Amino acid sequence: MNNTNYTEDNLENATLEWLKELGYSIAFGPDIAFDGVSPERSEKENYKDIVLEGRLRNAIAQINPDIPEEARQDALDKVRTMPWLKPSLIEVNQIFHKMLFEGVDVAYKDKDGMLRGDKVKLFDFVDPKNNDFLVVNQFTIIENRNRRPDILIFVNGIPLAIFELKNPADSNATATGAFNQLQTYKTDIPSLFAYNELCIT
Repeated sequence: MNNTNYTEDNLENATLEWLKELGYSIAFGPDIAFDGVSPERSEKENYKDIVLEGRLRNAIAQINPDIPEEARQDALDKVRTMPWLKPSLIEVNQIFHKMLFEGVDVAYKDKDGMLRGDKVKLFDFVDPKNNDFLVVNQFTIIENRNRRPDILIFVNGIPLAIFELKNPADSNATATGAFNQLQTYKTDIPSLFAYNELCIT
């Protein structure tokens, strides 16, 4: 292939194909938007909604069948409101990281009416195939500014990884430029980074 004909779109499509071969499902951001052909984002939240609530709800129910529904809903609500906690973005990300690996603290009354504490797991570490792995390209997020990351990886409806791609055939496109773009995203769409576990350039 002539490198001068290689574009960032080619790189994006190649990355999507690679992830598909690894077992990820693929979705196009505009298709799953609240006004898309297969909406998965809350209409009331518009493009500010980042977590794919339906996928997260289904995953929580599948992974935590013995937890009452109201406690599972409480856990889902806690995850969805992560970006609006008071601490700094790094502190919020640390809180979520602990939730991801240890579970979300919940309380509910058992059959005898006794209040008990438990944890709702967000990820099945025992059987990874029991989780939902989705890759989305061109996922618009409108917060401080309108941004559209190249590729996001959602696990159980939560955006855990972001890819910032640059055309390798463009001598002006550098890893430093991709890194700086991610720093811009932290300012423009900080809610995304409440959940982020991995940045890839």
